[in-house]
Amino acid sequence: MKSAAGYDDHDRARRIDEPPKRSSLGAGGVRRSEFERDRARVLHCSALRRLAAKTQVVEPGSDDFPRTRLTHTLEVAQIGREMGQALGCDPDLVDAAGLAHDVGHPPFGHNGEDALDALAGPCGGFEGNAQSLRVLVRLETKVLDAAGDSAGLNLTRAVLDAATKYPWPRRPGERKYGVYADDLDVFQWLRDGAPPGRPCLEAQVMDWADDVAYSVHDVEDGVYAGHVSLAALDSKEERAAVCDVARSVYAAGSDDLEDVLVELLALPVLRDVAAYDGSLAGRAALKRATSELTGRFTDAAVQTTRLAVGDQPLRRYAADLVVPPRVAAECALLKAVAARYVMARRETAALQARQRELLTELVATVLDRPEALDPLHAPRWLAAGDDAARRRVVLDQVASLTDTSAVSWHAALVRG
Repeated sequence: MKSAAGYDDHDRARRIDEPPKRSSLGAGGVRRSEFERDRARVLHCSALRRLAAKTQVVEPGSDDFPRTRLTHTLEVAQIGREMGQALGCDPDLVDAAGLAHDVGHPPFGHNGEDALDALAGPCGGFEGNAQSLRVLVRLETKVLDAAGDSAGLNLTRAVLDAATKYPWPRRPGERKYGVYADDLDVFQWLRDGAPPGRPCLEAQVMDWADDVAYSVHDVEDGVYAGHVSLAALDSKEERAAVCDVARSVYAAGSDDLEDVLVELLALPVLRDVAAYDGSLAGRAALKRATSELTGRFTDAAVQTTRLAVGDQPLRRYAADLVVPPRVAAECALLKAVAARYVMARRETAALQARQRELLTELVATVLDRPEALDPLHAPRWLAAGDDAARRRVVLDQVASLTDTSAVSWHAALVRG
C-alpha cells in the first residue's frame, strides 16, 4: 500500500475496521493510501454533490458566473492541497478535509444556518461546522457498525481531525463550534491524543484556504456581477464603511486598517480592476487579480510559517500555521467589500428574510408531519427518545436540502 509519509497507524485508523479494497489499485499496481481513499469517499458522497445547488453568496441560478457552495469547496480543496504540500502535510489528507469542510451547510448559505440555529435551541443549536462533522460520521451512509447503524463515511482519524476547524463543543458566548453533544463519542475518538482546543496543522491550512477562497472569489463574483466597483473605494467615506464591517464582522484588529486598505487597493492588479467593464481585457484583469491575490495570501502563510519553524516536513501537531497580521487584515477587508456591496444590498436583505421564513415554516411543518421525512431520517425519528432528539432529526433533514429542494418541499408541504 502507498504510504502517507510521516503519519502513523493512529492517524490512519478508522472507527470501523475495514479490509483493504481489492479494487483500490492505482497506476503501476500501487494501492491507494488511506488518505487517497478518504478523498475519494468525500468526493463521491451525496452531501458534496448537493453543494452544487446551495448558496455561497449569490443564490444558484441567479447568474451564469457566481460560485456555488460546491465550486467554493473545490477551490478550498485545491488551495489547501498546494499549501499543505508546501509545508510537508499529506496533500490528499488536506484535499479531503477541504472537500469535507462544508458538507453540513444548509440551504441558503449562512443565512440558512442562522435560521436553523434560531430553531435549534431545544436540541443544542445548529452550526454548519458541527453539522459537517455529523454528516461525515453519521448521516452519509458508507459503512455500518456492528449494530447496523451508520458510521458515516468511516474516514480516518487524521482526515476527520483535519476537517474540524473548531475542535470543541458549544460554549457560552461563542458562535462557532465543531460538534454537537450527541456526537461527542466520535469526536473524542477522532481527537484522541490531540491537545485540547487546538486544531491540527492540516485543519489550520484548510481554514486559511477557506478564508482566502471566500475573500478573493466573492469579490471576483461581485465585480463580475456589477455589484462591486473598486473605484467606489476612492471615497474616504466608503473606505471607512468597509473598515467598520471588517472590524465588526470579521474581527480585523489592525489599528491602521484604512491604510492597509489604501495600500491593498493600490496594488497594480487591483488598480487594473477598478474600471472593470466586462470586456475581454477587463475579464483577463479580473482573473489575474484573483490569481495574484490568492498567491499573495497563501505564499505569505507558507513563508512565515517556514521562517518560524524551519524547513522540515510539518504535519499534525508539529507546528501551527502562521498568518502575518497584515495579510489577515487584507483578507478581512476583501470579505468586508463583498459583505457591504453584495450581501448587504436591499434586495438581498429582502430575499434573506423570505428564506428564513421559508425554513422556519418548513421545520414547523415537518415536526407536525414527520411522515414527510425521507427513508433515511424516518427511522431515526421513530427511534428518538424525546422531543429534542426528534427536532434534531428534522433539522438534519432540512439542512440536507438544496436551495431548490427546500423551496419545492415548502411549496408541497406548507402551501400545498
